[in-house]
Amino acid sequence: MINALKARYRREQFMPSWLSVFVNSNYLVRKGIYNGIKENVHVMKGTMLDFGCGMKPYRSLFTVDKYIGMDIKNDGHHNDTSFVDVFYDGKVIPFDDGYFDSVYSSEVLTHISDIDPVIDEIKRVMKAGGTILVTVPFVWHENEQPNDAVRYTSFGIVRLFERHGFKVLKQSKCGNYFTTALQTWNDYLYHALFPGPVFLKIILTVIFIFPVNLMGVLLSPVLGRNKDLFSNMLIVAEKA
Repeated sequence: MINALKARYRREQFMPSWLSVFVNSNYLVRKGIYNGIKENVHVMKGTMLDFGCGMKPYRSLFTVDKYIGMDIKNDGHHNDTSFVDVFYDGKVIPFDDGYFDSVYSSEVLTHISDIDPVIDEIKRVMKAGGTILVTVPFVWHENEQPNDAVRYTSFGIVRLFERHGFKVLKQSKCGNYFTTALQTWNDYLYHALFPGPVFLKIILTVIFIFPVNLMGVLLSPVLGRNKDLFSNMLIVAEKA
């Protein structure tokens, strides 16, 4: 019973249902990421690389022929490594040229300071015409310290892939001025004010963060038209 509750709680952190409005301090940002990935999974086909897979929180969304999760070991990255199929040394992806039909990477590229060789390496292992689906944070606290390196604007992430010869097929912002401001407030409450034990954080989330989440859900259609400030960016690009 306890394990089932833990599993459901973890699922709600990344794939939020209506229940997450009550218990997920990151609901406003994670709902946007989840919806963005879900709307674009159809472009992922064949043999797919999950670059920086972590615990593969969105694995169930993909219906590819072969799903390979790759990650790196470092001091700031404490995920359960049993989910990782292949480890990466940070320089060479251990697959042949043109091995993958598609590549997916969520919330990873901002942890890489020297990004150009990494994009070149990802491109090397992709087939011509292969697609890549990427999400990156824009407004978010430093995480996996000290390995949080950069942030990309909507223009910067597009230029990055275009510079490496990709054709950007789609770009979309997750969140808006209103929901990003609310999410930042929730993040402050959860990390700076709420005391340690998880069960206590959940109780305080229901009391203090649920009303903010609900405000975001109800008022975003009216107050969320300005997207100059946003939480995350999603792009889909194709290897020429």
